[in-house]
Amino acid sequence: MSEPEEAIVSHTFSVLVDNEPGVLARVIGLFSSRGYNIDSLTVSETEHEKHVSRITVVSSATPMVLTQIRAQFERLVPVHKVRDLSNTERPLERELALIKVAGAGDARVEALRLADAFRATVIDATVNHFVFEITGRTSKINQFVALMEPLGLVEVARTGIAALSRGPKGIFDD
Repeated sequence: MSEPEEAIVSHTFSVLVDNEPGVLARVIGLFSSRGYNIDSLTVSETEHEKHVSRITVVSSATPMVLTQIRAQFERLVPVHKVRDLSNTERPLERELALIKVAGAGDARVEALRLADAFRATVIDATVNHFVFEITGRTSKINQFVALMEPLGLVEVARTGIAALSRGPKGIFDD
């Protein structure tokens, strides 16, 4: 009798690192050299005076592999702190997308109606296209994109997930 396979789960890691050349390459190298997949990756300086950046990585794997990913993060030299936000109670996760839709007539009217329902903002428009800005959970953005496809979806640019844990404590608080 064979052992059951472990389920694939998605986890969001928040990693504070020194903001220096090559750090992102080392993080990506950690994933690629071991065959781990990155579902979403965002990075930005968060504390300018301290030269600290936050890298948010979403990866889907088995629980055993996710534990290995965290351990590998903690071994990287410029890493100050690693937090698996999925182990906290429902992290706050948001993404931003720019979505270009071309169309006229009824399709144009429907695109505007749906944008209003999804609280998307028109940031550019001509007589034959719109560019919408939308923020929210990944599932909301996926749904909006799917609804825009038959209406004339041209292209999509997404930021990736930005995430924080809930409550008053920060990443350095234990």
